[in-house]
This record gives sequence, structure tokens and C-alpha cells, in this order.
Amino acid sequence: MKASTAIGIGVAFGSLLLSAMMDGTNPASFIDIPALMIILGGTGGVTMASVGMASMKRVPSLYKMVFSAEPPDMRGRLDQLVALADKARREGLLALDAQLSEIDDTFTRSALQLVVDGTDPEMVHAILEAEVDGMAARHAASAAPFEKAGGFAPTMGIIGTVLGLVHVLQNLAAPATLGPSISAAFIATLMGVGSANVVFLPIANRLKAMSAEEMELRMMTLEGILSIQAGDNPRLVSEKLMSYLPPVERAAGEEQKVARLDEARAA
Repeated sequence: MKASTAIGIGVAFGSLLLSAMMDGTNPASFIDIPALMIILGGTGGVTMASVGMASMKRVPSLYKMVFSAEPPDMRGRLDQLVALADKARREGLLALDAQLSEIDDTFTRSALQLVVDGTDPEMVHAILEAEVDGMAARHAASAAPFEKAGGFAPTMGIIGTVLGLVHVLQNLAAPATLGPSISAAFIATLMGVGSANVVFLPIANRLKAMSAEEMELRMMTLEGILSIQAGDNPRLVSEKLMSYLPPVERAAGEEQKVARLDEARAA
């Protein structure tokens, strides 16, 4: 479910807010502009100092991707590779040249182009593996700003609380203001720990999970392309690539296969 990240963060925020309200806390008491400036400005600044401006510029697009990205279609890719293997088996590898324009995925299209061009299998493997490694490195760099922010935000919250307590100690002569001032001082810690554990770290973990899913898809594609180049039987290619699918999808695939056979027999 592509909206699971947004739903999860919303549930976490809602649960925290509802818990506070059940204890009689006014939600407006959590709105503290100085604390917000320390968390957003301070965390953003030290994160940019850690990962660089280029990485920070990608943050908005990464938020959008995390909240709206579709899960990889492993089953669809497997079926596509098996169909290509069947065509190559019947008509030869050069017949796949006409299929290139119909393939949307850049990685699959590039891999198939190498095969059609007659590239040595070991070279094909090396090129595709290097592409997967490069993708993994790019994905790790994309998750870095959120990981760094998740580490810095609680510390920035503590700094904000210390600054607030310094202000409290400077105004001990006004006892009536001590309670609200101390409360406001701890808002910074709450914001820092909350933003780290509810927003930054979950998004970093989600980006890592998405990267792992994409790597799994590409490794399956690599395996399939090499099998096609080797001239393997389409049934063997299907069995080999089936190991990349979760058990639930394997069972669903078997049910679809049986249904297709039943339809063919009935016809």
C-alpha cells in the first residue's frame, strides 16, 4: 500500500496528541515558535552541513516519493522476462531487438540491449552488477539527510531546553512565570525527540526498505537476462526467478497458471 508511510506517521501523531488531550493538556500549549525555530532551523542547518546542499535539495522530492511510491511489480517483471525468454528460445536473441521499444524499465531495456548486441555474458553481468551497486549507493545518499536529522533533532531539542531553563533561572524573581516557562522549555525536547522518531527516522527506514525492494527487483532482472542470453528453457527461467517472489505471490502465480490451463482445456 503506497500510502502506508503517511498513514503510519498520521497514526503516530494522532495517538500522541490524543494521549496528551486525554490527560487534560491543551494542544495549543505545544505550539512554541522559538522551540520550533531551534528544531527546524538547527536540525536543518547541521544536517545540511553534514550531507551538503545537493542532498538537501532532493529532500522535498524524497518526501513525495516516500508518500506516493508504488511497490515494485515483481510478478509482472517475472512474467515479462519469461515471455522474452520464450521469444528468444523460438526466434533467437536478435528477435528481441523489436521488443526493446516496448520495455518501459530503463534497466531492463539496457540489459536486453547488451544481450542483443552480442556482449559477452561475463561483461553483461559485470555491467549490470555495477549499475545495481551504483543505484544502492545513490539510494544510501538519499536516505542520509533523514538519518542525520533523526540523530541531530533530539540533541537540538536538549539544547533548546537548556536555553529555556537558562531563561527560567534568570527570572526566578517572578515565581508566577516559572511554571509556564519551564513547560515551554521542555517543548523543545519534545519536538526534537518527536520529530526524530515520528518523521525523520521512519522516512529514512522507508527509503532503505524501498531501496532493498528495488535492488531485489533488479537482481531478479539480472538473473533473468543472463538466463535469456544462455538460452535457458522459459519454464526453467520461471522456476529460477520464482525464488525472488514472496511465498504469497508464488501461490497466487500458481493459481493463475492452473486457471489458465483449465480455460485452455475448456476451450
